[in-house]
Amino acid sequence: MNTLCLPAKQLFSYELTGKFKAPSAEWKHQSFPLTNYELIVMTEGILYLNYNNEKFVVKNGEYLLLPPSPSWRQGFKPSYCAFYWLHFSTQPGELPLILTPDTVLPPPTRENYFTIPQTGPIPKPEKVVILMKQLQDIVRSEYPSIALDAMSTSILTELYGQLTLVLPVENYSENQKQIYLDIMDYIKTNISRNIKITEIAAAFGYNEKYISHRFAQICGIPLKQYILKTKMDTASFMLIDTNEPITEIAKAVGFSDSHNFSRTYKKLTGLSPSEYRNTFSKRMLFHV
Repeated sequence: MNTLCLPAKQLFSYELTGKFKAPSAEWKHQSFPLTNYELIVMTEGILYLNYNNEKFVVKNGEYLLLPPSPSWRQGFKPSYCAFYWLHFSTQPGELPLILTPDTVLPPPTRENYFTIPQTGPIPKPEKVVILMKQLQDIVRSEYPSIALDAMSTSILTELYGQLTLVLPVENYSENQKQIYLDIMDYIKTNISRNIKITEIAAAFGYNEKYISHRFAQICGIPLKQYILKTKMDTASFMLIDTNEPITEIAKAVGFSDSHNFSRTYKKLTGLSPSEYRNTFSKRMLFHV
């Protein structure tokens, strides 16, 4: 897979941002030039896009990062999809924008630049989406350009940080590492239920105390706390990216009582669900 090389010691320059929602399943990306970088963060469906003679298939929870080039972006298959997008630019440099797997950067270059694969899954997409919404909010509020540049840079570095974060699992066996990752997947898959540690332990055939201890050792926080944090992160994403009633969001993250959900959310985030949603109440929608 090709990667993009980006400068590590400058603010990126904000150009434009928005949230796109396809009008129907028959929509196909029109043919447009790209004179700056574009980051696409998928929230629904699948995007089929041809660029630089390469066909990209980007699914919900994944990203696509495109560099400026003489090539045009063009859809090659119709589909319904929704995504946040950000256009940004960097100061001119001598390095190639796209690096192939065989490209080797010299040491001085490695210190001043960082690389991001062109596409792939986002480990925690809700965190990136929340930053995209914050960027839209400050654009709409007419903040000065340095604030827009700083927020754009934060989005890219958040993505980079998630992709390069090395979990402290080197000293554990492959089996232990796999259990840790499987537990994370189990929680995400069952987020709409009241997940108990006992059921996780039973699902993987381990003692409750053992699995809790192992997870906390690797993750750094107790398993029960991780479950709750994942639920609140998912709720935050739904609050800003959907119009679902808070009662429905509470159910979607495993709370049968919306009042209990609201109390828990405020205790952990400092804001009620309504306050959080109202902070980023308007999406900047563009049908292109």
